[in-house]
Amino acid sequence: MHARPAYDVETVLAARRGDRDAIDELVRGHLPLVYNIAGRAMNGHPDVDDVVQETMARVVAGVSGLRDPESFRSWIVAIAMNQVREWRQARAAAVAGLDEALGLADAASDFAALTVTRLGLSGQRKEAAEATRWLDADDREVLALWWMEVAGELTRAELAAALGTSEQHAAVRVQRTKGRLEAARAVVRALAAQPPCPGLAAAAATWNGAPSDLWRKRLSRHVRDCRACGGRLADLVPAERLLAGLGLVAVPAGIAAGLLEAARTAAAPALKGGLLAKGKAAAGSALAAKPIAVTAAGATLIAGGVVVVQTLRPGTPPRRATVVIASSSPVSSPASSPVLSPRPPTKTPAKTPRKTPRKTRSPYGRTVDAVDQAPPRNRPPAPLPHRPAGTVKIGGRHGYSRFGGAPSITHRGDYVTITGRGYVQVRWGILYRNRVGPFLPATWTGLKGKLFHVASGGGRRMDDEQAPGVTWMGSPETGFVRLPGGHQQMWQNEFYYLDGAVTLHNNESGTDIDLTVAPRTWDEVWDDISARPDPARGILRYGLTRDTGDDRAPVPQYVTRVVDPVRVPQRSRV
Repeated sequence: MHARPAYDVETVLAARRGDRDAIDELVRGHLPLVYNIAGRAMNGHPDVDDVVQETMARVVAGVSGLRDPESFRSWIVAIAMNQVREWRQARAAAVAGLDEALGLADAASDFAALTVTRLGLSGQRKEAAEATRWLDADDREVLALWWMEVAGELTRAELAAALGTSEQHAAVRVQRTKGRLEAARAVVRALAAQPPCPGLAAAAATWNGAPSDLWRKRLSRHVRDCRACGGRLADLVPAERLLAGLGLVAVPAGIAAGLLEAARTAAAPALKGGLLAKGKAAAGSALAAKPIAVTAAGATLIAGGVVVVQTLRPGTPPRRATVVIASSSPVSSPASSPVLSPRPPTKTPAKTPRKTPRKTRSPYGRTVDAVDQAPPRNRPPAPLPHRPAGTVKIGGRHGYSRFGGAPSITHRGDYVTITGRGYVQVRWGILYRNRVGPFLPATWTGLKGKLFHVASGGGRRMDDEQAPGVTWMGSPETGFVRLPGGHQQMWQNEFYYLDGAVTLHNNESGTDIDLTVAPRTWDEVWDDISARPDPARGILRYGLTRDTGDDRAPVPQYVTRVVDPVRVPQRSRV
């Protein structure tokens, strides 16, 4: 399965030139990936936040020196893994008892538990997540990357680059880790069995209850040789089939809010100093080694390549920040930096060179749909801006829905071409009772002009329950449609505003998808999203306004100005 990059080469090139918006976009787009890799590799240790922040700080400081823009994803994953290893080395050098002083994650709050809770895992997927607790540190690093590979977030080449080895050797390491994970799954299954196996209970008589690599080896020997325990493993599905299509664990609200809100204002929090400082400081004071986020001793902000170091003390207002320019090129001397020592005024030369006017880049296309949470059911939508409307025409290769005769694309290869200026509704139908399989997103191609995602409605998101345990994405009996990592969850009705022309393709393969497309007026859009929740009428929640009223309104995922629907980057910037 191929990864779907959260960037394009143009974005990396702009970031390399120092474009703050591009840097922010890269940070936003890769925060979930880095968090998931670090979280699994570190088993949810409290320092995960620090490692993620330090990784992003190094990315911002070093992107200007990145030689190959197409290798950006491999580069950032390699940085994350290096930070994890640096953290492990620092932790190993720390005094005994440091984990207790700083707060070691317990079995109820580690990354396995977060994965189970936030992805809503059950059955064998839950067992697989819990089995990760039984791996050692090296295997967790490999698993963190392999999980992202089978989930479609990384390629094998990117995985190998992060491990610092060839693809052939990476395949060997992955295979070994998979074998240990399968052994751990067998142990998890056997320990949970009722009634318990007397032989297994005897083998675990001196076990303290904490999963570990050592006890996985001891208990798996019994499970492998025991007829009763082995008989419970017949239905185990290969791990790659369980993990394929699972989304990323959401970044905790506190971290995401801080980083993403800072990104919107061209700044993102990062760790002060570096993680190696923990190991060095631990000998003197264990608690002093852990930086306290923002509210205590120190905070660092990244502002489009500028690192702002601010020292705060409880109960005192922040002073003016000291600014340090982070650059991959050497600085001749600290005194040459204008922010460290104000320069004396100089005489104006007789002739001042004429400044070349700076070209401003249009904000259109820089804000792309991203994963979000459903709003509270009783929260009305924000006001919907009015956009000028004219006539919208729809043609292409399609059929017609029996619901009102609107153009409908129901098979792979069907498409509609929309032209004009005005609002358009795309109504989603997931026919999970017919067929459940890989989900291939619909793509927008050949865009001329501008296309905005203005609102979501229909009274429900497609992951809302229509019956206990049953959503519009599937049921326990049929299985659930799993969206690719980073794909925004669809609502029943999605509303767009077009000023130009674009073609929408149905690329279904595995999952049956019906898309009905129809022109709408502003009043019709507003009536839909502002309808009061009424379960008796199937309206489970108010809709959601996405339009900002200007060119900063989001554009849909998988949109491009080229006409080929086969390979459309998820976060194409148009």
